[in-house]
Amino acid sequence: MKNLKRQWKFIVVLIAGAVGLISQFALHSKSLFSIGNLQFPVHAIIIDIIGILMAISLLLEIFHDWKPGRYGVDILAVIAVVSTILIGDVWAEWMILVMMTGGETLEDYATGQANKELRALLDKTPRIANKLVDGKITEVKVDDLQVGDTVLIKPGQQVPVDGQIVKGTSSFDQSSLTGESVPVTKNPGDELMSGSVNGDVAVEMKVTKAAKDSEYQSIVALVKSSQAQPAKFVKMADRYAIPFTVISLIIGGVAWAVSGDATRFAEVMVVASPCPLLIAAPVALVSGMSSMSAHHIIVKSGPTLEKLARAKTFAFDKTGTLTENQLIVDQVVTDDKSFDQKELQSLAASVEQQSSHVIASSLVKATDKDLIHPVTNLKETTAQGVEGDVDGKHVKVGKLSFVAPGHEKLNVTSTAVYVSVDGKFAGYITLKDKMRPESPKTIERLRRQGAEDIMMLTGDHKQVAEKVAKEAGITDVRSELLPSQKIQAIKDVPKHLRPVVITGDGVNDAPSLTAADVGIAMGATAASESADAVIMVNDISKVNDAVAISKHTMKVANIDVLTAIGVVIIIELIAFTGVIPAFWGAILQEVVDMITISLGLLAKTKPSDKQFGLEEK
Repeated sequence: MKNLKRQWKFIVVLIAGAVGLISQFALHSKSLFSIGNLQFPVHAIIIDIIGILMAISLLLEIFHDWKPGRYGVDILAVIAVVSTILIGDVWAEWMILVMMTGGETLEDYATGQANKELRALLDKTPRIANKLVDGKITEVKVDDLQVGDTVLIKPGQQVPVDGQIVKGTSSFDQSSLTGESVPVTKNPGDELMSGSVNGDVAVEMKVTKAAKDSEYQSIVALVKSSQAQPAKFVKMADRYAIPFTVISLIIGGVAWAVSGDATRFAEVMVVASPCPLLIAAPVALVSGMSSMSAHHIIVKSGPTLEKLARAKTFAFDKTGTLTENQLIVDQVVTDDKSFDQKELQSLAASVEQQSSHVIASSLVKATDKDLIHPVTNLKETTAQGVEGDVDGKHVKVGKLSFVAPGHEKLNVTSTAVYVSVDGKFAGYITLKDKMRPESPKTIERLRRQGAEDIMMLTGDHKQVAEKVAKEAGITDVRSELLPSQKIQAIKDVPKHLRPVVITGDGVNDAPSLTAADVGIAMGATAASESADAVIMVNDISKVNDAVAISKHTMKVANIDVLTAIGVVIIIELIAFTGVIPAFWGAILQEVVDMITISLGLLAKTKPSDKQFGLEEK
């Protein structure tokens, strides 16, 4: 609503100028009345009314959003508008109004997508459940489920609310909630989290929590809560506002005192209009955002670039972010000298080739096609494993208790499948997360780009997380975290290590992406709608690109703002002498604005190798 209001202000100012031009030059409007030396023709009345309304609106915003720094620029803009009204320089007044509202509109354009954070997450919230009443299925709204109700969860369906399995055994994909890369087998008596996805077998569940108290809905609530309490941040232009305002008022005040003419103060104030300050940063930021887009990174707001340029702490989710959503074979360990590693993997992959389970598909994908043989008499035992005949051998693959009862003391901490051949334990195959090939280099480059702390925040098990972190080059590892604990980890980052940037991809990352100073999402997921920036390609090194472009953009913006301020102050000192009438002062302001815009467009140029983290420090 606020953005729309600003756009209408800009449109109204442009219309007022058009009507004023027509009135003055086409219709030759005459003065309706005069006060002293001031004449009030139709075009002047139109523009003055708009100017007064804009000044009042700006003053109301100042009182409503009283922010240290920001009110400096706004007050100077009000003074400039009022001064031109008082000396009767209509077109100087209009020029100031155009640049003032135009700068706001440009900034709003750059942040136009920021109000869509919750859309995808809310769209994916389970709404319908299959309630069992006297053995019959009745579709009901999730919000109508009561604690104690029995619900049927069909294969492939989301769990609508938190509950406990009362009948059936199946595997559930909890990766978007906990970050676990492998589906978890759930048996009668086990707890189910809303938002997890059922595997291949229907189960019956007793509701233990109402919808509003369940895990998925609590994640949505965390996102809302994080949005309601955004991190405090002072924009770059705001930091320059106070000194620029004070210097300009001093020059104008001294000019008035020395000359004894209030017009001299107005002439200085016209030149001192903060238009360059208002437009310099937005032009540079929009240019930077355009450069981001060319690198397949969508940035939703200008302040995101400012924070990225100054970021000191970077946090990453594990599954789907540092790693791919795929497992790879880590070790093949044989227990029977009659089988070598290659043959053991061949037998296991052959039996698993028809299974859709993530471990089975990963094992098959990691095995040479020539080593995968036909399987007969295939049989699957739900949540336990599969068995079949391969090359005359009866092979069982799955859990240790299923494959080789009596070997339960075998201690394997990694994700593993166990294999027996003709009833004899033959060994096991461990799998690990497949690291994105660019992840280690990305971490290394971030350190070159100025990152002081890099950490992993994941819901996966400690041993798995530590292995991935070591391979990626990360020493600060936080594992087995719930979404609320990820948020707390971000909040606990000390002030001197902020801003904090977090990159993730799952639903469970949405709250922490919103809570961080900058949230970066990998791909168009529910998490992307809660993020400040979205990497549209499957390449985590784009985080390096985002940092580099942000640093380059802010360097250009700072040079632009300081150049504009320096030029304006020089012109103010010239106006101090009285040689620049208000109208020509406004024209000079437009020249400064053009210089400002031209400099701001340099943000589209390529950042340096050092900013990309390609040079050694």
